[in-house]
Amino acid sequence: MSYETPHYRRKAVREVLDALSGAQRILLTTHVNADGDGAGCEVAMAEWLRDQGKEAWIINPTPFPESFSFLLRDAAWSLDPGGARAREMARAADLAVVLDTGEVPRLGRVRALIRGLSTIVVDHHPAGPDPIPGLSFRDPEAGATGELVFDLLSASEREWPPNSALGLYVAILTDTGSFRFSNASPRVHRIVAELLGLGVDPETIHRKVYGDYPLRKLQLLRACLGELEVDPLGDLAWMTVPTQAYNALSATPDDLEGLVDYPRGIRDVEVGLLFRETIRGGTKVSFRSNGDVDVNVLARRFGGGGHTKAAGALVEGPLDQVRGEVIEATRRAIRSGPEGVEGP
Repeated sequence: MSYETPHYRRKAVREVLDALSGAQRILLTTHVNADGDGAGCEVAMAEWLRDQGKEAWIINPTPFPESFSFLLRDAAWSLDPGGARAREMARAADLAVVLDTGEVPRLGRVRALIRGLSTIVVDHHPAGPDPIPGLSFRDPEAGATGELVFDLLSASEREWPPNSALGLYVAILTDTGSFRFSNASPRVHRIVAELLGLGVDPETIHRKVYGDYPLRKLQLLRACLGELEVDPLGDLAWMTVPTQAYNALSATPDDLEGLVDYPRGIRDVEVGLLFRETIRGGTKVSFRSNGDVDVNVLARRFGGGGHTKAAGALVEGPLDQVRGEVIEATRRAIRSGPEGVEGP
């Protein structure tokens, strides 16, 4: 690889590689409702570790995303955290690697499985109030967790299996919004050029990620657009997923991917929101910012978190109540200054 790891990451990279070298059975996981960055990094590392003769298993708190299942060369590598095989693997594991999150609540059902295991955290989100203990390789300046995994694999000086490059390309592609967000730095583009040189086909991958979805996704979008609302001042918009339509279509969390971009994309809107009622009666909120409002700060007020311009929260409480509270907090954040922090 021709692109060196930034000097300030090198110590953490070496420590992580040493820990991986000393382990034989490794559990890989990411946050609840894995996205392309988490799933892509898991596949990249699983392929790379298995290529070295190690055991590597993916155990996520929620099912491996259907939309990224094409990354899995063998679906048997991904285990249900509630199953006997996952418990057996967790007991035998030497090490857990947590990718694309560094906070305990985001581990869901996997939290109990990795308790007591030596743990590595590789993440590009800002630190939260309940960090996962263990060896940490974190940098919020990275365009995606895929960039950090690229640094790890590159520094190892081992040959990459093809699916590792594929997984990292998907990780970076999705977390940079197809390279249109501000986190698509010059270094990210150089990394992507390296991945293309390893055989990744961008046209095929774009079709699989963005152009290959079930009809129900569009049917759900049609129902959601009927719930689109814009604040009278025009700087805030939100959309609510109708629970009845979601259930009638047998929709999945994968079908919600990208829906928040519709309210966010309206002209003059500063923040777009998406609300969805959960099975247990709570409310899932997605936040997206176009301008100066830091939605990570906003989401943390509701027990969530994420990035400056993209964040989420799972809030206890009925949808109508939570929606009102979030909308009012977002209004204040938009109109209180560049940092989105409420004034006196």
